[in-house]
Amino acid sequence: MARINKEHGPGAVIVASTMPVAPRFPTGSLSLDVMLGGGWPGNQWNEIVGSESSGKTTVVHKTIAANQQRDPEFQTFWVAAEHYDTEWAAALGVDVDRVAVYSTNAMEDAYTAMLNAAQSRAFDAVVLDSYPALVADDESVKDMDQATISAGARVTGKFFRKVGASTRRSLVEVERPLLALIINQWRDQIGGWSPAGMTPKTSPGGRAKNYAYYTRLEVSRTEWIDEKRPGGGSMRVGQVIKLKTIKSKSAAPQQVASIRFYFADTATGFLKGEYDAPAELVTMGVLHGAIRLDGSWYKYGDHSWHGQPKMNAAFRRDAALREQLAADVLARVRPGAA
Repeated sequence: MARINKEHGPGAVIVASTMPVAPRFPTGSLSLDVMLGGGWPGNQWNEIVGSESSGKTTVVHKTIAANQQRDPEFQTFWVAAEHYDTEWAAALGVDVDRVAVYSTNAMEDAYTAMLNAAQSRAFDAVVLDSYPALVADDESVKDMDQATISAGARVTGKFFRKVGASTRRSLVEVERPLLALIINQWRDQIGGWSPAGMTPKTSPGGRAKNYAYYTRLEVSRTEWIDEKRPGGGSMRVGQVIKLKTIKSKSAAPQQVASIRFYFADTATGFLKGEYDAPAELVTMGVLHGAIRLDGSWYKYGDHSWHGQPKMNAAFRRDAALREQLAADVLARVRPGAA
């Protein structure tokens, strides 16, 4: 150990028990935090993949908003291969004054900027939205009638081979951690076979990236939320977002969570851009034993409610009670996570 540290610098090799624990970044959803084992793992690259309009970018915006609320100095570097909608980001709670947007769909330029942003320690989060919109140089210079095979996958593989040095943090000192998120989209796997008779799915970018990601999260929409209006008729006000961990190197994989998300103001009091956080809190509290059931009574600490509607109403009114329950649930999932 002494010889290696002399050759490569102090801290090149240390005893594992003395290593600083990488922090977790909250997602803005308690059920998603629980599913990920306490939040997004820090200093690692994570993929969010799903079909179009399933809520991928929304989940990322809500993650950024949650971390900005927790840390007033939280800064984000956002590579916008697609249009960055400032008004929608603000509606989801993001302070856009603390988001630096680099608009490009040139793959090599985007990856180089992400490497530099991660290495600089000037940003707390690096986001790519989204991979399918990037164009590799080999593909860009060719005419439409000229075929290009796996150009993006080759560049992406190279990116992940190089990104370790930019993302790596000291094993001795506590450095500014990094949240790294890449958004991707499902494609049909042409020629693939599924025993269920369904066309198998794949995510563009090659297979090398799947090994490099620390966490892979699938996002899908399971149902719409409609609200009846006075005088008849109904209006679509939200959707239920289903999330599943395809891969997780720091928590149990194949976990599932559901979030009720509202993209319009509702008569029940939810505002545009909100999650139904109280419902998530109650569900997670009961599931993990923080809230006790005694017949038709629900008990939490010194509080008790007869029936779930009364309990839900209490958590909607009391922000301190919500924070306390969230901390209790996270402590049960991952000691120290709260």
